[in-house]
Amino acid sequence: MDYGHLIEEKIKQSMKKGDFDNLPGKGKPLSKDEFAHLPPELRNSYRILKNANMLPEEMILKKEMVEIEDLLAEVTDPQLSAHYKKEWKEKKLRFDMMMEKRKLNQSGAFKQYQSKIDRRFGF
Repeated sequence: MDYGHLIEEKIKQSMKKGDFDNLPGKGKPLSKDEFAHLPPELRNSYRILKNANMLPEEMILKKEMVEIEDLLAEVTDPQLSAHYKKEWKEKKLRFDMMMEKRKLNQSGAFKQYQSKIDRRFGF
């Protein structure tokens, strides 16, 4: 069945009643899609993750690396510092392997957002 006609009628009725007159953002341009530069097959996945307050695994690793760097800046014990440096190197290696596997580092979107991502995580 074609519901297009029914939908159009409902929209016209709502417009006549003024249901669309006081919508937030009326008359303003739509906001740009923050995921527009991602490949189409990843966009919905990233939206779902964002709406669920989840980060992709590579961003979790980046965040953990920043936290370790903050700890390293405060640590005075050489043994503890060596432990954190080793942990950071392991996470960095895992991150690099993940990026290579996903080929995100070759993606135009990744290149465009790399500096923003690094700034956000304190690099």
